[in-house]
Amino acid sequence: MKKLTYLLLFSASLLLLSTRSQAQDYKFAAGLKFGAYEIGPSGKFFLDKTTAIEGILGIRDHGLVITGLYEIHTQAFNVDKLNFFYGFGGHAGSMGSGYYKRFGSDAQYYKDRHLLLGADGVLGLEWVIPNSPIAVSLDLNPRLEVATGPFFDIAPGVGVKYTFQ
Repeated sequence: MKKLTYLLLFSASLLLLSTRSQAQDYKFAAGLKFGAYEIGPSGKFFLDKTTAIEGILGIRDHGLVITGLYEIHTQAFNVDKLNFFYGFGGHAGSMGSGYYKRFGSDAQYYKDRHLLLGADGVLGLEWVIPNSPIAVSLDLNPRLEVATGPFFDIAPGVGVKYTFQ
């Protein structure tokens, strides 16, 4: 876990040191997000050339989670249409009774419905396929769960979106 934390801090440092350029050539995108805990529809709206807000409706076993993120995008590795993004936000939702396994820990049994509430981060790469309206992303989502925790975990995610000008 320490190695992963150091890797995330190093990657974030590289992102902060890089120069900003026009990050995306679309204004809005809608698609699906496949995460370690939830799968569901997502939408991203660019406020300007480098900042965006993203909403995710995550469907999970016996529950639902709504996540909102504020993201900063910058070109990655001088490759056209490939971008780093990082940001922060929060989530709220609920889960029903059952066994739930947290990333890197044993399963825990919840016998009643539980509220999910916490802070989220995101660090990832997004690639808009050239001559196509499709964007693909790969990211890590560190989050601090306070309602059923407190605990901290990191969940990987993959997104596929259709972009609109």
